[in-house]
Amino acid sequence: MNPEIKVVATTSENADFVALIKTFDNFLWERYPELKTSYWGNNVIEFNPNVILVYVNDQPVGCGCFKKYNATTAELKRMFVSPEARGLGLAQLIIKELELKASQQGFKTLILETLYKQIEAISLYQKLGFEIVENYEPYVGLTNSICMSKSII
Repeated sequence: MNPEIKVVATTSENADFVALIKTFDNFLWERYPELKTSYWGNNVIEFNPNVILVYVNDQPVGCGCFKKYNATTAELKRMFVSPEARGLGLAQLIIKELELKASQQGFKTLILETLYKQIEAISLYQKLGFEIVENYEPYVGLTNSICMSKSII
């Protein structure tokens, strides 16, 4: 039986988003315990109206959002798919929804930062047209960060 997949546009105040972010942060700190102090400040979520959630069989399993970086650029943030839901194409679905939403708001470029051990994520982003670029603020000089960019016009 195929899983029922539902995509929901919401805000950062959504309880399912908050729960997924907590799970995501725990995953990151287990994988990168040495980075917790230097990266913690970059993972603060202010109110954000540009959140996408994905549900499989009514269970929240994936999320992502973007925020304005400058007048023409939006930054993808908090991309996460629960391990049990990986392999279903949900990350691609989330990114496509965020690209559409960002372009509708007039953004021309999407940027993102991920960490060097996120090999699967880097590969996925490249498959979707993102290219590795020089680190942008606040990641300049952080050698564990991989920054990427994609034109969405």
